[in-house]
Amino acid sequence: MGYLAKPSSTCCLKGTIHDGEPQGKFATVANVETYISQPEEGNANGNIVLYFADIWGISQNARLIMDSLACSGYLTLGLDYFQGDDISKHMSADEKFAEGFDFEAWKAKHIAFAQANVLTWIDEVKVKYGKSVTKYACVGYCFGAPYVMDGLAGDTFAAGAFAHPAFLTEQHFKSAKKPLFLSCAAKDVAFEADARRTAVGILQEIETPHHVQLFSGVEHGFALRGNITNPYERYAKEESLRGITAWFDFWLSQ
Repeated sequence: MGYLAKPSSTCCLKGTIHDGEPQGKFATVANVETYISQPEEGNANGNIVLYFADIWGISQNARLIMDSLACSGYLTLGLDYFQGDDISKHMSADEKFAEGFDFEAWKAKHIAFAQANVLTWIDEVKVKYGKSVTKYACVGYCFGAPYVMDGLAGDTFAAGAFAHPAFLTEQHFKSAKKPLFLSCAAKDVAFEADARRTAVGILQEIETPHHVQLFSGVEHGFALRGNITNPYERYAKEESLRGITAWFDFWLSQ
């Protein structure tokens, strides 16, 4: 299979844990542990964002991003398709794999689980938390990008977004029929410039609404795991989320 955005690799191991106190809670949805972040009373816009995690799973950083989306009025849910077995369980303090760890087998195991459970989970979210007037958006980071693209090929989601994606083929872009926001690093070993241009060219050809947000000076993982003690990395991380949120605000208001 030819990839435009390559499978998750060692570039996905780098990053920092961000300070903050997550405000959401965990619940079981469609037999999968799910983080749920609720908007404050009076601030809810009635719409739902579904979050698809990178290989760090429902990490501290992921929960803080979901909380931020909730602060913007969206009920936000993210499923743990790693079932508590995110990549941090297999790493040393110096961002290297534990001895004997089989990264390829680990990826295959969790891809299989995600592919078998994501659609059922989405359907259960709609039943438990949606209403007839609810609109849905989805966002994915790295490993989570394919589930965004699968969603945008159907009718559930009004819009979607990804940041520094992985596991994407040309067909993912050819099948996208709903608005897509692409938050990218100019130099990303997983989603290189030529591949990015090919993806955008496909979206242009099929006239799928899209917006490309491109940051120099950062790398794969910047939107989720950037070093926020560095002012520019913090800016890029926060501007990525602002752009994604504004994209959802626009398309879900149409």
